[in-house]
Amino acid sequence: METVIGNPLIKALIILFLLSATTAAGDAPFIISHKKASLTRLKSGAERVSVSIDIYNQGFATAYDVSLVDDSWPKDLFDIISGNTSNSWERLDAGGILSHSFEIDAKRQGMFHGAPAVITYRVPTKVSLQEAYSTPILPLDILAERPTENKLDWLQRLLSKYGSQLSVVSIVLLFIYLVATPSKASAAKASKKKR
Repeated sequence: METVIGNPLIKALIILFLLSATTAAGDAPFIISHKKASLTRLKSGAERVSVSIDIYNQGFATAYDVSLVDDSWPKDLFDIISGNTSNSWERLDAGGILSHSFEIDAKRQGMFHGAPAVITYRVPTKVSLQEAYSTPILPLDILAERPTENKLDWLQRLLSKYGSQLSVVSIVLLFIYLVATPSKASAAKASKKKR
C-alpha cells in the first residue's frame, strides 16, 4: 500500500483532485429545483392540476434576481385558476428554499408531458444570468377513466399495510385470555371445594 501512495503520479492525482474539489465548492450559488404536479377530480367532472415548484440554493453564496418561468402549460389545454406560472424574488440565500405554487384546470382529456421550469438568477461575480432547470413532472393522465373505488378498499389497504402487526397482537391477546380465564373443569372443582 505504501508503494501505491508513495508513487509521485498518484500523489499528483490526489492533489489535483483535492484542488478541483475545493474550486468546485467555491463561493457560488448552486440551484436545485423540484417540480411536482398532482391531479384532483372535482365533483363537476373537471380535473384540477396543483403544481408546486421548490427552489433550493445548495451553494455557498446568495443568488440574486431569482426568477421562475414555467411555460409548459399551453393555454388551449389549461386554464389558470389561482397563482401565476411565473414569479420572481430579490434573493435566495445560501441554504435557502423558495416555493411557488399555482392551480390550473384541464380542458381536454389525454396524456400530458410537462417540461421543466426555467430558473434564472444572477451571481455577483459573473456578468451573464445563470440558468437552472427544475425536474420534469411525470406524465399526467388527465381526465382518464378511473375505476370506481370499492367501499371496502380502505379496509383492504389497512389490512395489507398492518396485517402482520394485527395478527401478532391478536395471538398475544388470545394467549392472555386463555391464561387469565379459568377452564370449566377447574371452576367446577373450585365450587365443590367451597361446599
